[in-house]
Amino acid sequence: MTRKRLGFFTRLLDNAPPKERYRLATEQIRHAERHGFDSAWIAQHHFHEHEGGLPSPLLFLAHAAAHTQTIRLGTAIITLPLENPLRVAEDAAVLDLLADGRLEIGFGSGGTPTSFLPFGLTIDQRAVVFEESLHLIQSAWRGDSLAHPDNHLYPPAPQLTERVWIATFSIEGAVRAARAGHGLMLSRTQPRPADKPGLRLDEIQNPIIDAYLDALPAGVAPRILASRTAFVADTTAYALQVATPGLTRQAEQHRAAGHALIGDNVTDYIQQFDAHIGDPQTVLASLRQDSVLLRATDISFQVHSVEPSHPDTLRSIELIAGHIAPHIL
Repeated sequence: MTRKRLGFFTRLLDNAPPKERYRLATEQIRHAERHGFDSAWIAQHHFHEHEGGLPSPLLFLAHAAAHTQTIRLGTAIITLPLENPLRVAEDAAVLDLLADGRLEIGFGSGGTPTSFLPFGLTIDQRAVVFEESLHLIQSAWRGDSLAHPDNHLYPPAPQLTERVWIATFSIEGAVRAARAGHGLMLSRTQPRPADKPGLRLDEIQNPIIDAYLDALPAGVAPRILASRTAFVADTTAYALQVATPGLTRQAEQHRAAGHALIGDNVTDYIQQFDAHIGDPQTVLASLRQDSVLLRATDISFQVHSVEPSHPDTLRSIELIAGHIAPHIL
């Protein structure tokens, strides 16, 4: 059986000014590389510093590439409707050269309605713009002429067409990704149906995987990235102590948005937010209940929304590498 690939994911949300956030994220990626992680993934968010700290993911990954040697560097995701697709194609082509072919490029259509407005769009337009932009990017990478016979992407980047990942919450999105031969990106959590609030995350995501695999063309190897929240500490008591403020804030935000939650303490929130928190044995036992991880080709771990300190994040990376990864990859 092929070994699964281990990833580290960050939304660059350390409690620090922007420059320090970027420095800490770079060090976390370097630490993950030192401990044998195969990939590092970063998110893009515009305007909302408490949702995500990075509007320019390819620019940041160019910096990370200069400070690493082997770890693959991925976007999870670029909000494609808010980008000029040809500039994304060009920037990704240059970055992949600078990173010695280590770029993985994940795209999504976005989910924060107010972020679309400064770009002259509404969220209702995202699906159409996403498909048009993705088509243009892949056409450019393939070397097709662009509006004039003399216009072709430089530097050429046909290799990137094989490293596209699509983030989706839906079966329909998974089918579209599969038919195009793209990788499938599954979120660390996702909304439950109103009539089934108690569904486990794997009960929601396994049908998405089924649809993806059924629609994948013959001869195309599946690529399934499952992102999960996991914060590992030396003791469960300490992990829960660190996790309480962040998960409590997340609970407050959910309630303010009109979502129902059961209970009022961190233990109640862990299951509802699909988080895996504790010492290595506790987290490993929790992860083993998630059947999606058995089917994924790639598993990436993030500490959000626990939001631990930088030293605690580094320690969690170490414990995942040493005590979790050997048993689930």
